[in-house]
Amino acid sequence: MLETLRRIVQEVATAENLEEALDLIVHRVKSVMCADVCSVYLSDPASQTRILMATDGLNPNAVGNVRLGPGQGLISLVCERSEPLNLENAPDHPGYLYLPVTGEEPYHGFLGVPIVHHRICLGVLVVQQRERRSFEEDEVTLLVTLAAQLSGAIAHAEANGGISRLKAWTLGGDKPFRGIPGSPGVAQGTALVIYPPADLDAVPTRTTTDIEGEIRAFNTALEATREEIKRLKERVATLPIENQALFDAYLLMLQSESLIGKTVERINQGFWASTALRDTVREQTLFFAGIEDDYLRERAQDIRELGRRILMNIQSKTRGPRIYPDRTVVVGEDISAVVLAEIPHECIVAVVSGEGSSSSHVAILARAMGIPTVMGLGDLPIARLDGCNLVVDGYQGYVYVDPTATVTAEYARIMSEDARLSAELTELQSLPAITLDGVRTPLYLNAGLLSDVASSADGGAEGVGLYRTEFPFMIRDRFPGEDEQTGIYRKVLEAFPGRPVVLRTLDIGGDKTLPYFPIKEDNPFLGWRGIRVSLDHPDIFLTQIRAMLRASRGLGNLSILLPMISGVSEVHESLELICRARDELLEEGLRDIKMPRIGAMVEVPSAVYQAHVIAKRVDFLSIGTNDLVQYILAVDRNNSRVASIYDCLHPAVIQAVQQVARAGARHQIPVSVCGEMASDPAAVVLLVGMGLDSLSMSASSIPRIKWVVRNFTFKRARDLLDIALQMEDSKSIRGMLCEELERAGLGNLVRNVR
Repeated sequence: MLETLRRIVQEVATAENLEEALDLIVHRVKSVMCADVCSVYLSDPASQTRILMATDGLNPNAVGNVRLGPGQGLISLVCERSEPLNLENAPDHPGYLYLPVTGEEPYHGFLGVPIVHHRICLGVLVVQQRERRSFEEDEVTLLVTLAAQLSGAIAHAEANGGISRLKAWTLGGDKPFRGIPGSPGVAQGTALVIYPPADLDAVPTRTTTDIEGEIRAFNTALEATREEIKRLKERVATLPIENQALFDAYLLMLQSESLIGKTVERINQGFWASTALRDTVREQTLFFAGIEDDYLRERAQDIRELGRRILMNIQSKTRGPRIYPDRTVVVGEDISAVVLAEIPHECIVAVVSGEGSSSSHVAILARAMGIPTVMGLGDLPIARLDGCNLVVDGYQGYVYVDPTATVTAEYARIMSEDARLSAELTELQSLPAITLDGVRTPLYLNAGLLSDVASSADGGAEGVGLYRTEFPFMIRDRFPGEDEQTGIYRKVLEAFPGRPVVLRTLDIGGDKTLPYFPIKEDNPFLGWRGIRVSLDHPDIFLTQIRAMLRASRGLGNLSILLPMISGVSEVHESLELICRARDELLEEGLRDIKMPRIGAMVEVPSAVYQAHVIAKRVDFLSIGTNDLVQYILAVDRNNSRVASIYDCLHPAVIQAVQQVARAGARHQIPVSVCGEMASDPAAVVLLVGMGLDSLSMSASSIPRIKWVVRNFTFKRARDLLDIALQMEDSKSIRGMLCEELERAGLGNLVRNVR
């Protein structure tokens, strides 16, 4: 049964459109359930009706013509209650609604289950029987399981474009796809789909005018694949003949009309070779997957493996340098920070990622670059977007595909407003971040690339509060050496002479991996990361510390920050290694090496509770709210399914930050916030009220946060903190602070924080 379920979900997920997906569902489910009828009704939010979208057993003319309003019929009852309904004789139920057009009068047994996706009832999956009978418990649980598994596939199929004659859920127009705000701002541009190599499912739908060139590319890749298979066959030549048969089968497939002819036919229709191959392999895979014979069904995997090899050869042998549109909207299933860093910054106007959340590292990097970003668009038909005109709303998390003139005009107005606001905020560049009653809160820069530092040195930042040293590691194919690191850190320190610069030691693990130093774990966020890696590899750590100390010679503005500290012992071990690195350099004759300020990053709950003892051993504390929120709320910050729970204004987070601030004050050491909480205008009001010594953020956030600080008194911020501490949920706290921002004349920032 699990194999049958897997095949159904796979078929539905790869359907070309909603109509095909639903037809597959009703036919397959009817067969699996041995029912007389299977139907799917989908909810239309606009009209608040449930529409019969597909059936196997009822009158096919009823499809699209049966619409049930609120409270009408058993279907609405199932949808409104979001629970199964199992009836021995449906016509006896008081909610039964007889509709002659369906031809369902012969059917009595009824089982309907809701199709729920992200708390929303998408519709109802129904099976019916002629005989009077209640469905058995195992039949009910089977249909519930089917509906749960199919909900994501149905949502994806809807997003890929509904049937226009039934529902207006198609690409284009004024209905946006909704995701998670990743980086504020609005932009309009041309989508460029970025996809991983040799991944057939990720290949975008792309057209071409160079038909002959694409056919040549395909034929070249075919020949290269044939040679690969022949070489593989030679390697196993000593094995029994039956073990070599698979490679002969592969070679036959590489000559088959069903693979070659169908792909060339699609190329002649104007499709890119990779797109044509994707669709041919998908067609062949579904054909074999639907065969009951186990041996023949396994051929589906053989087809996919061959398709993957051909695609790899198309990509490696025939593609030249990527051409970027003038206004590129980077789109992908899971855009990484490394991919974003590799694309010319001047081309990018926005980023759209199917995976991730506002605290994913790609979102953090996008904010540092000032690029509007939307994350967590799991239902976005990414493969169909290449070359489309997109409007990206990073404030609300909306993406419009081929928007109407009305939508375009509205967002042009918002972009104009943003430009005027940015111009106004530029006037604050040389002014300090000081409250109306004279309390100063220095604003520092978060950066990860030298280009960020160079462009921000005169942008109003009073120093660097967090330089993420892992980014130079991530964009290389090996560990950078000591001299190479020294050069990088020297440029960062020199960009802010006389101003503090905090270099964080290597913080890899979690969602930050190095291609040449892979860390594979079942739960990477609770695994080997941050200072744990550095202490387990003192060779890597000492090299980095030596480079930092050498880079600081004659400047005196270096501070070193230790990430992922979970206990005092890690502080002790780190300090010993730092002292050892300094002693080594002194022994080597570098006499002007001074001991920098050493800080601990508070981003693990245990460090919050031990902040008072950690504060005795370091020179400063820096609260990394991105991970701290994740760990306190038990929310994976890269998981779009739970992104709505991730909120830095949760009462528990506010109390934790305040506890660390008090520990710093008690031991008279500075405490800063270097996480994205410092970029949230609403949260900043509370941070000012706590008396934080400094805030660190992306360059694009500094003007807005400076505007907030300069429009409040410290006393008012402290009063608002007291009010927030009495509240019990983040929604109430955020609503209260947004109202306060509006009263302070900062209404333009409100759309940034709701």
